[in-house]
Amino acid sequence: MAVKKKNSSNIQGVLVANAEIDNPLSLVVVFDTLPENNSKELTRLLRNYHSSMKQATCELVPELDFFGLAGWGKHVISMVGFKTPYPQESIEQCVAPAHYPQEVKEQVRATSANIILYYKGYDTSPLEQYVALAVVAGALSNMGAVAVLNESAHTSLPAGVFKSQELGKHSLEMLREGFPLTSLFCGFVKYEVEDIEGVWMRTYGADCFGLPDFAAHAQGHHEGQKYSDIFNNVLRYLLESGAEMAAGHTMQVGKTTFMKLRDPLDDEYYLQGAWNHISG
Repeated sequence: MAVKKKNSSNIQGVLVANAEIDNPLSLVVVFDTLPENNSKELTRLLRNYHSSMKQATCELVPELDFFGLAGWGKHVISMVGFKTPYPQESIEQCVAPAHYPQEVKEQVRATSANIILYYKGYDTSPLEQYVALAVVAGALSNMGAVAVLNESAHTSLPAGVFKSQELGKHSLEMLREGFPLTSLFCGFVKYEVEDIEGVWMRTYGADCFGLPDFAAHAQGHHEGQKYSDIFNNVLRYLLESGAEMAAGHTMQVGKTTFMKLRDPLDDEYYLQGAWNHISG
């Protein structure tokens, strides 16, 4: 498989990876059994995912279990498969705080194979890179995938969420604009801290977008949706506007709700890397 440094995913019909990406965004797709090494089937699934992807293609190395590239337009995704369970500690970090039924989480914990997806294309937008990764994960969901994990965000979702059949003909638009950032591309995690009343809630993975992570001290778990929505709206605003925020800044996020930012205190180990906001 060739490698080049141009703003295109293929040359003369051959997919090429971007050699200038040193630390690519990634997702992990876990399975009960590694899917068959079938580039024609994966190509078909990708081309059917969205009307703009009719030129999508996939190249898998025949001699290996599941290793190769998938791509369309500016996007190239590297796929590396393993017939072994993903490390249990990493799975737990992504599954325990995630927001879906416990019985599904147990299925994820019991998986015995995985494919790691790395973004190796030419689009410079982290959001577009994540959307492309989610598309390949969605195609793999039709090949037996159980869940999609984002280690950077400390979260995961059932793989079926990403099927084109679930998202409809506007699948790319749904992934880009309809999915809350805090559902997979950034994580939303709750912490109960000893000797502290209430629940701390924070994001993970916003740094992959060049944005800060946020945290808030909530009265209880019942405020989870409230803060997830606030964090998502603020992150989406920063992403789309290019605005910047820093400790000491205040921002109105509702009719009577404000965010006042501060850095974590030294003993707030559970907030490291995040800014706290105080509601009022």
